[in-house]
Amino acid sequence: MSWRRWNYLLHRDIGFLCIGLTLLYAISGVAVNHIKEWNPSYSVERVETNIGPVVGNPADAATALTILARLGEPGKLESSYRPDRNSLQLFVEGRSITVDLPSGQVVHDRAIPRPVLREMNFLHLNHPKKAWTWFADLYAVALAFLAISGLFMLRRKTLRRGLVLTGIGVVIPVFFLILYL
Repeated sequence: MSWRRWNYLLHRDIGFLCIGLTLLYAISGVAVNHIKEWNPSYSVERVETNIGPVVGNPADAATALTILARLGEPGKLESSYRPDRNSLQLFVEGRSITVDLPSGQVVHDRAIPRPVLREMNFLHLNHPKKAWTWFADLYAVALAFLAISGLFMLRRKTLRRGLVLTGIGVVIPVFFLILYL
């Protein structure tokens, strides 16, 4: 069998293997690219209420527990923080509760995982580490193989177009490097 035939077969079969991961990285990549505009892994549910003025020392854990009791919050207090003199922020199992102490105005934010997208981002951002790191590296090597083997699949009929498109694909990242560095 000729090397062209081997190149074609390997390109085709490795390409099939890469479809799932390519879709995962493409979808998650678009989501993560816009992280300034939205949280790609969680949506935030906000509820506002008023529990009346809060008395007591805001630095005291008993005051924080009293606030949670007035809210009917069953979660365990993880930590607290005073962003300014009149506010107290409480963190309870995936939720953030901000209390304006003089007025008793409460903003209750709850992070809700976005189904599928959160899991895709988890893998894309390599949070699992361990074996996933090696698998993702293998995927990157497979993509490099697909790029290079694709060049050897050019035929006389498509050579010019293939070279022009390849050149554009190389020039675009160089352009942005010059623009932003």
